[in-house]
Amino acid sequence: MSSAFVKESDYEQLKDVAPNMASLLIYLKRENGGPVHELHTHFSENYQTEVHEMSDGLGYLLNDTQQWQVVLD
Repeated sequence: MSSAFVKESDYEQLKDVAPNMASLLIYLKRENGGPVHELHTHFSENYQTEVHEMSDGLGYLLNDTQQWQVVLD
């Protein structure tokens, strides 16, 4: 019987990524299968924090617990 192993990073979720831009970029590159870069950053009145708009078409912010999350607006 064979057994397969899975690298720990294969199950990494966005909320588990270190709270810095370099770690977010590495995670997004792995998830998207290619380079992702930051287009611009702006302050969101809705979330009262900076939102990083990325080339994958999504915005990301660090929440109150210093975890990355996707912004849907």
